[in-house]
Amino acid sequence: MPKDFLSVADFSADDLWSMADRAASLRAAHREGKHERTLEGRTLAMYFEKPSLRTHVTFEAGIAQLGGHGILLKPEQIGIGSRESASDVARALSRWVDVLMARTFSHALVEELAAEATIPVINGLTDLLHPCQAMADLVTIAQYRKPQDAAIAYVGDGNNVVNSLILLASVLGLRLHVATPPSHRPTAEILERAKPLARESGAEIELGEDPAEAVRGVDFVYTDTWTSMGQEAEAAERREIFRDYQVNDSLLAHANDARVMHCLPAHRGEEVTAEVLDGPRSIVFDQAENRLHAQNAILEHLLAR
Repeated sequence: MPKDFLSVADFSADDLWSMADRAASLRAAHREGKHERTLEGRTLAMYFEKPSLRTHVTFEAGIAQLGGHGILLKPEQIGIGSRESASDVARALSRWVDVLMARTFSHALVEELAAEATIPVINGLTDLLHPCQAMADLVTIAQYRKPQDAAIAYVGDGNNVVNSLILLASVLGLRLHVATPPSHRPTAEILERAKPLARESGAEIELGEDPAEAVRGVDFVYTDTWTSMGQEAEAAERREIFRDYQVNDSLLAHANDARVMHCLPAHRGEEVTAEVLDGPRSIVFDQAENRLHAQNAILEHLLAR
């Protein structure tokens, strides 16, 4: 079993299904006010370079519910790259805590922390990948339909969210349609990594530019913000590039009764209309809830050894 959770593609299909099933069990117990203290006495360090609501709250609440403790680390306190090297930080933390979660801009930084640490390192988000969100998405889809029988469409920016969805679908043999402008396709290295995985699993990954074609007949329509953290200077340009990729009632008319997904935070009126995001098709807050349970399952998987 891999030591770290940097990408969903680091794990086998059996591991991912096992974590998804465990997350569903944890969700059911949580809704009854019950929490198994499977990680009693364990400590999670949480390093944040980017602002966070869901990642911060769900990891800190999650480790507490499992009987452990979370410690928040901020860049100005740690000074990776200025005050201290990533290698020294990883080696020191390995002597003090049981697991590290890092939410950074650079994916290479998370890889360096994982390479030097002797404890598990979890990718809480990088500019390249968002594997914890992908696991929560899998758990959410499974609430409504057997994922192997579902068709999923992603419409919008070829960012870290869709990169992780592509890897998830490729490992698990899922059907995923992706529509992005040609200038903002998913990352080439992710597409190359996904190809042999998809061949082995039988996944159907379709890439295109037409959002209406991508959502035709699917069960889930997924989108994300057009301007991610660190891209704020490009916001006006991106609104023009992506204006035909808005998830609205007109687009959903091609998707039968598809449910709508969004990892949040959302910009109502840009990538998705308020009517759709707050409407009966929306399952975005199921996704948000499942961040807690998916990550608890990941923590258990890495630490209950």
